[in-house]
Amino acid sequence: MKLITLTPKQFKDFADNHPQISFHQTKEWGELKEENGWKYHLLGLIDDKEKVKAGCLLLSKMTPIKRNMFYSPRGFLIDYQNFDLLKEFTEKIKEYVKKEKGIFIKIDPYVSYKERDIHGQIVEGGEDNQESFDNLIKLGYKHFGFNLMQDTLQPRWIFTTTTKNRTVEDIMKEMDPKTRQILRKNERECIRTREITEEELPLFKDIMAHTGERREFIDRPLSYYQEMYKHLGGSHNILKILVAFLHTKELIEELEKEMDENKKEMAEREKKYKENPAKMNEKKYQSKQKENQNNINRLQKRIEKTKKLQEENGDIIPLGGILFLIYGNEVLSLVGGSYQKFMEFQSAYTVHWEGVKYAIEHQYERYNFYGITGDFREENPLFGLYSFKRDFGGQVVELLGEFDLVVNRPFYYLYKISFKMYRGLKNLKNHIKK
Repeated sequence: MKLITLTPKQFKDFADNHPQISFHQTKEWGELKEENGWKYHLLGLIDDKEKVKAGCLLLSKMTPIKRNMFYSPRGFLIDYQNFDLLKEFTEKIKEYVKKEKGIFIKIDPYVSYKERDIHGQIVEGGEDNQESFDNLIKLGYKHFGFNLMQDTLQPRWIFTTTTKNRTVEDIMKEMDPKTRQILRKNERECIRTREITEEELPLFKDIMAHTGERREFIDRPLSYYQEMYKHLGGSHNILKILVAFLHTKELIEELEKEMDENKKEMAEREKKYKENPAKMNEKKYQSKQKENQNNINRLQKRIEKTKKLQEENGDIIPLGGILFLIYGNEVLSLVGGSYQKFMEFQSAYTVHWEGVKYAIEHQYERYNFYGITGDFREENPLFGLYSFKRDFGGQVVELLGEFDLVVNRPFYYLYKISFKMYRGLKNLKNHIKK
């Protein structure tokens, strides 16, 4: 077999039918990364009948030490349990990278390690890809480690919900009752999502900037989201951004309607009571009237509060949003955020739920809530990230992790030293800025 450069069509025909396909392994992703200084390569291992047996999108970038680093995002598209195939592909791709003055190839295969349940516990008798891991180690791949935190390029721990051949009702039943309650409440409160257009990207950028300030991370510039949309959005149909909006005018109308219904019930009950008090239990009458009056008082306060929101922010208020990447077998929630001043509306529940429903409707295998940590103790500072996703129902997914295949050992160690120094200076600079 031999390694060749595939045409975009050859690569797409192979990749789109591979079980490990994701948006990371697409020509569109390669073109997006080119905007950020990377070069992409579409490679395939073909047999004597010119059938592609394995392949990958490989990214390369020149380092300060004048050698290229290579990265195959979410790993090669290959059967990692087929040792002979993996060995041949590894040897061929090492030769290719060596000719391209490469130092190493980093991969993070989109392959689960040990099957886990919703609580992160290993499923007895479940899927086990220990053989895939062992094959990589035998062939000289250096493993980053079975890290629990989010300290690799792509998260090793994710949370997903199976959506193929399931209904909205199926998933609703598995949800935590609190999550169902919030979703129904948001629907009553006229919180609705809408896919925003390319022209509306500044809105999403503003949401993410506010979220970054709250969570203490530096958000990407607007140009980053614009480039993503250019290469993945629109006719490419890979990127979609959903934003949740509070419709204050409609909410006020609904609240006023509910208040009128309570007033009507009180009036009708009072009329019946006055016409024939003997037929109505006094205690029950007073209790029902009080209940209606309490509802009216509560609704009046809600109306006043919503009118104030309307006066300050308008008829339609953006609350928060999520950028989704939709490709292959899944709908993936990549990044999202919300405005702190509207946190009480818990819009993230509604936006994620719309993503889940989209995955169900279009028969994707799963909805990917994306990164969590592998530390499931409640004392973990990031436990809330996991528990929020867990309450929708689903399962924890532990991936094999990150590996480096060293091509040039002297330059690899030089790169590691220089990268460590770079990270140290960058952290110092960020600390000084604070």
